[in-house]
Amino acid sequence: MRQEYYFQQMNRAQQSVYRAMLDGFRAASSGFPVLRLSGSELSDILFRLRLDYPEIFYVSGFKYRFTDTSDCVQILPEYMFERKKIREHQKALESRIARLVRPAQNLSDEEKERYIHDFICENVTYDKLKKQYSHEIIGPLQQGIGVCEGIAKTVRILCSRLGLECVIAISEANPEKKIRYRHAWNVIRLGKHWYHLDATFDNSLGRYGEKRFDYYNLDDQRLFRDHQPLVYPVPQCTDGNRFYYKESRLSLTKLEDVGKRLAAVLRKKQRYFVFHWRGGALNRSILEEIFSEASRAAAQKEKFIRMSVNVPQAVVELTVEDFIQKEEICMEDANEGEVE
Repeated sequence: MRQEYYFQQMNRAQQSVYRAMLDGFRAASSGFPVLRLSGSELSDILFRLRLDYPEIFYVSGFKYRFTDTSDCVQILPEYMFERKKIREHQKALESRIARLVRPAQNLSDEEKERYIHDFICENVTYDKLKKQYSHEIIGPLQQGIGVCEGIAKTVRILCSRLGLECVIAISEANPEKKIRYRHAWNVIRLGKHWYHLDATFDNSLGRYGEKRFDYYNLDDQRLFRDHQPLVYPVPQCTDGNRFYYKESRLSLTKLEDVGKRLAAVLRKKQRYFVFHWRGGALNRSILEEIFSEASRAAAQKEKFIRMSVNVPQAVVELTVEDFIQKEEICMEDANEGEVE
């Protein structure tokens, strides 16, 4: 399923350039004419084109030239690879994508989303060096590494191949909050509603131990607790009932419930218990009470607790340990994946 979301947001002149760029890049052309627009507008069209078409992974930029009397400019693409190498990568990526989507073809839309999310969390490592190909699908799909842009594009193309409506969202940088780069994630449609899915943030939170779903099917209100304003508008996400922990009955309001649920985890000899807390603001006092309640339950099995917390999303991860850890309560940071 192909959704040209950003194409639909453009005026006719921009759409004309979008189509010409798409044809020229697909042919790996060394140059082609487009309607004359400003350089910044041409760059913006290319950026949005690649959000709609992540398979154009090999385009790194362009130069252009024109004459004063011309209504067109000549686009001179800059490619990451030579034409022969582009074709080799395209063939390898198509084969990889086909193998990935085959087991999920007959799943429900909800199961397809979970399949894609879990693929990212289990197979992709965040690239702190931010290599160029990590911003494209070639990073996560061929190298097993990526930054948020490459991860969001990978989610987008897998959704497209599995018939899910999906848009890539881009937020602004905020130097005042020490957020140096833009950030990318996805908005996915399930039934009549759209939901935010930030696989990069969930992926990064996995480094604390358990696979995470803190940014899985969020509405606007919850997502923008720790995401910056959007660069381009995306479909509104107004339904707050599909949040993963809420749907999975892992949203707790009472301290005694923490102890009871952790005791059940201990009986099963599991190491992790992750839940959403909605019993009040997660201030230091509440966190210490949750930690104490969990520690009492763990002590029944002669175990100890390490606790990590995603404060903006009010998600707590309890890890069962055999020995006392130095840092008992850790504040998590999911914000690893800004687009440069």
